[in-house]
Amino acid sequence: MDQLAERISNQDQRALARAITLIENDHLEKLSLMSELNARKKHAHYIGITGSPGAGKSSLVDRLITLLREKGKTVAVIAVDPTSPFSGGALLGDRVRMHKHFTDQEVFIRSMATRGSLGGLARATKDAIRACDAYGFDYILVETVGVGQSELDIMKVADTTAVMLTPNSGDILQIFKAGIMEIADLFILNKADLPGVKKLKNTLKDLIHIAGHRGFEPLILETSVNENFGFDELFESFQKHRNYLLETEAGQSKRNEQLQYEVYELIQEALWKDVHQFIEKDPVKKEELKQVDDPYHLAEKWLSEWYKVGGADG
Repeated sequence: MDQLAERISNQDQRALARAITLIENDHLEKLSLMSELNARKKHAHYIGITGSPGAGKSSLVDRLITLLREKGKTVAVIAVDPTSPFSGGALLGDRVRMHKHFTDQEVFIRSMATRGSLGGLARATKDAIRACDAYGFDYILVETVGVGQSELDIMKVADTTAVMLTPNSGDILQIFKAGIMEIADLFILNKADLPGVKKLKNTLKDLIHIAGHRGFEPLILETSVNENFGFDELFESFQKHRNYLLETEAGQSKRNEQLQYEVYELIQEALWKDVHQFIEKDPVKKEELKQVDDPYHLAEKWLSEWYKVGGADG
């Protein structure tokens, strides 16, 4: 794994793609690889872009790639698509929308499936972001599945979180109720060439005031992919927020909180695997599970057994 991490640090895109595949497949040496990559991180700017389906996230990301490349910046895009609960597959359509960037060696685009993750981010997404950081990209754009209560997961990995809204979509009250107002560093009013954008902007300003913010007050940007406006201002806003994080204690505090959360998450994931194997390898338990009537009693019983045997030995 040392050699793979070294190749990634030396900007070998094939090595990066292979590492992400190993991460997605939960390779036995994944934690060792991630530790090596973490030691090589180069502190890219992580930008999370979220919003409801149809808000134009992929088109906006495509336009952002173009803008960043014009400014001489290198870009990685992690586009997270929802997984079908029936087939386990995902549409992964973002690569099609961004096809014109495929031949650019300074751009890396990877679609990932949520694989059942409720937070709008695949568990492997966070590791893929770190791998891209070790590679040395200037910007890492993370496009997430949708918007809702579970989408709060994006704030646990991104430096800057942008929430996309469109005129007359009805999303604004939903995100207010879901608590997403508090995680947004920027609000992007996309399709701003359509009627209703002024009303949306005024409503959003009122809700931002109601929600209240400590430190950085969320910015509101208007963009239109069709009319191609607002993207220079959007880039400047990303820079403004990053400067705020770099020039105040807020940035270090945010990263520390994210890393602390990730320690718990990694431990939780490892424990879940142990408990799952503890049950799946025992034919008696699998039979009990098929005939379960009281899930509370059975869970308590198995946890007690696991602590005495698996938990204690593990």
